[in-house]
Amino acid sequence: MRIGGTRLFWLIKRMTDLVISVLLLPVLAGVAVILWMLNPWLNPGPLLYCQERVGQHDSLFVMFKFRTMRPYAGAAKFADAEGHRISGFGGLLRRFRIDELPQIINVLRGEMSLIGPRPEQPEFARQYRQTLPDYHRRHVVRPGLSGLSQVVQGYTSDDQGTRVKLALDLRYISKSGFRMEAYVFWRTLVTVITGYGAI
Repeated sequence: MRIGGTRLFWLIKRMTDLVISVLLLPVLAGVAVILWMLNPWLNPGPLLYCQERVGQHDSLFVMFKFRTMRPYAGAAKFADAEGHRISGFGGLLRRFRIDELPQIINVLRGEMSLIGPRPEQPEFARQYRQTLPDYHRRHVVRPGLSGLSQVVQGYTSDDQGTRVKLALDLRYISKSGFRMEAYVFWRTLVTVITGYGAI
């Protein structure tokens, strides 16, 4: 499929990813220390949640998050199907997207970008490739912490919602450029600051 944006855009995008992620490292370290001290009382269990996801060109990588759910070992499920497992403290972390902060490590490692299609679990990706002919096209770019489908639609757990999400992801890829990047960044910033909105 056609990928929008010039070579200069993608170069600047990657450089911006690296600079912002490096600047956020002290924030990540500070938040990690605070959560490490609070977790034994407010959210007992491991500090981090690590899960395999599908990245650019269908490569697999381990995505990092601050854990917001009570520990559970089982088959892959949609996030909104496990809402009953979210701790009260974890809900607060999710509301302001603090749980996503460790993914700057994935950005520094080149596995993710700050903005792009959200990476999916391998089990769901295999399923969608069979039911949605163009699904594989969303993997031509690095997945992101936030993306057009996230700020416009948010999480989804049904077939129709997944089709809309895919259409938005493909629109982001084909229309990539400074204007699109600025729009997604602004919508993400508003959500993070206010705690309200999609994502």
